[in-house]
Amino acid sequence: MVSQQVSTDFPWLSLSILFPIAGSLLVPFIPDQGDGKQVRWFALVVALVTFLITIGAYLKGFNPAQEGLQLAERVNWLQDLGLTWAVGADGLSMPLILLTSFITALAVLAAWPVSYKPKLFFFLLLAMDGGQIAVFAVQDMLLFFLAWELELLPVYLLLAIWGGKKRQYAATKFILYTAGSSLFILLAALAMGFFGGGAPNFEYTHLAEQNFGTGFQLLCYAGLLIAFGVKLPIVPLHTWLPDAHGEATAPVHMLLAGILLKMGGYALLRFNAQLLPEAHAQFAPLLIVLGVVNIIYAALTSFAQRNLKRKIAYSSISHMGFVLIGIGSFSSLGTSGAMLQMVSHGLIGASLFFLVGATYDRTHTLQLDEMGGVGQKMRIMFALWTVCSLASLALPGMSGFVSELMVFAGFVTDEAYTLPFRIVMAGLAAIGVILTPIYLLSMLREIFFGKENAQLVSNAKLVDAEPREIYIISCLLIPIIGIGLYPRLMTDSYSASIEALVKRDLRAIERLNKPAAPIIRSANIVPSFISAPRID
Repeated sequence: MVSQQVSTDFPWLSLSILFPIAGSLLVPFIPDQGDGKQVRWFALVVALVTFLITIGAYLKGFNPAQEGLQLAERVNWLQDLGLTWAVGADGLSMPLILLTSFITALAVLAAWPVSYKPKLFFFLLLAMDGGQIAVFAVQDMLLFFLAWELELLPVYLLLAIWGGKKRQYAATKFILYTAGSSLFILLAALAMGFFGGGAPNFEYTHLAEQNFGTGFQLLCYAGLLIAFGVKLPIVPLHTWLPDAHGEATAPVHMLLAGILLKMGGYALLRFNAQLLPEAHAQFAPLLIVLGVVNIIYAALTSFAQRNLKRKIAYSSISHMGFVLIGIGSFSSLGTSGAMLQMVSHGLIGASLFFLVGATYDRTHTLQLDEMGGVGQKMRIMFALWTVCSLASLALPGMSGFVSELMVFAGFVTDEAYTLPFRIVMAGLAAIGVILTPIYLLSMLREIFFGKENAQLVSNAKLVDAEPREIYIISCLLIPIIGIGLYPRLMTDSYSASIEALVKRDLRAIERLNKPAAPIIRSANIVPSFISAPRID
């Protein structure tokens, strides 16, 4: 149950949040000649130690077979406001905490060539590390909102200062979309925390025990869906992402694709599905439809892109559609697939965007029409691109194949939905699966083969992959292939929490379909897509 808690004697999670933030505050005092050579080593050490702290939390204080909250820490902070420093981890958050610290450490290594204002750049990376871990670790909704807002300013500055020609436009659009939509998180948090009168309490365990009415749940769910839909992103709330990716540098790409999008998926599971189960039962069909729209629309749009960064950005939006379908399903297999897809795409998306940055450093162009014929001069780079692209198109043996297969199988066999709805939605989603290898393989052909650009091929700077670049991609490919060959490496860490979440949602469907349900007319939305499920 959500209310179970297991505390720990050592503050693993608080340390993983505060250590990189404290490290970022020390960055301005690191002796440096202005080229960033000293500060980048300091930032890398801080990021690696943070990763080791999260590993220690998983190995020493986390039991994957347990469904409840673990590693719990609680300190009264601003008691009059009901704000508590409450952190903890369960199967929904622990894998993403590990992913965050892992991707951030690699992003710091990817930022090795940064020489313009390096202290500020690495300060922002480390501050983001602590803020993003906090999003997944905190167990207080008001504190969650603060952590959610904390990562906005570093991303804005990283885009606005180190971005491309349209960096100001992309950064402004990002902050307007994400900061504006996060207002719904604050409103929902206040409504839920003050529900029932008395002293406000925003802790997840308290909110999970509240008897929110179905109408109240529907209002909160709709607001949170908008807020988290922007971050995921859900079409049509997605337009900030291609612009942000189009102007970002490689390390920022890795953080956007590897971590930032996963915040939206995690929040949908944590709040919409777990804390608002009756509303989730009625909104779930909409999530399925939105997921299919994401897959098809973004795949078709990616197919038409001639800018390399925007092509991969729309590919990310398409892949996140599988997360929506998994969250909207009422099967443990489908929901588990959504969780695995978040981890898998975090690794694959980070690898592809890092390769985009490395390729741009050599070719100084992002237009596919200006590329071609560089395969002979960059053979190792071609091999890295090929393996990562195959992972993205869900080649068997890679993590993407397992996660997408779990989502498909879980949804198609989900008896909570009628058979015609499952057939139609699965058939439409399969279109995106067919389009993905077409645009990815054609992209490889245009970059490395095709008609040669004589000026580009003769460029003396067109060197092959460096050891640092090979190391970063290798670190990402090891878990991609490992999970693809043996998925239980990841699924065992959250299966108990997913089972508990699905059972909670199935009980909500059962309550809505009973004649005595207090909001039976609103529940009529459910039978058109959902038949009464069998609860084992």
